[in-house]
Amino acid sequence: MRKSKPEKRYVLPDPKYGQVLVTKFVNSLMWDGKKSIAYNIFYDAIDLVAKKTNEDGLEVWKKALSNITPSVEVKSRRVGGANFQVPTEVRPDRKQSLGIKWMILYARKRGEKSMTEKLAGEIVAASKGEGAAVKKKEDTHRMAEANKAFSHFKF
Repeated sequence: MRKSKPEKRYVLPDPKYGQVLVTKFVNSLMWDGKKSIAYNIFYDAIDLVAKKTNEDGLEVWKKALSNITPSVEVKSRRVGGANFQVPTEVRPDRKQSLGIKWMILYARKRGEKSMTEKLAGEIVAASKGEGAAVKKKEDTHRMAEANKAFSHFKF
């Protein structure tokens, strides 16, 4: 066990929109410390989303992210030699990070040519309530619902 909780690291808002959430997203999107490239990919994807939907790209992205964020998840708990999948509520900061991770993961798995197009496609799909990331959220909720009988094993 640790002696104390590590202090929370706070990230600075991004240069274009002035939003901390955008910076967190770009930090997750980044590979090999190439932050400027990650920013370019994100901003170009937002512009592409704005062209496709004729709406504000950032608002569409926020709506997509809120469609992806889960409210419950299952955690394994060992009780008397058996493992149970116990449904638990998700902390707000974890909700956010799970949504970001899932959006980037399933954007990378898409079939378009560039990462900008992949990310834009996933954002548009998620804002409509479709796409692989939304399916992942629904599967997580379904698993939690199916294992509701074990909720009395909560930590």
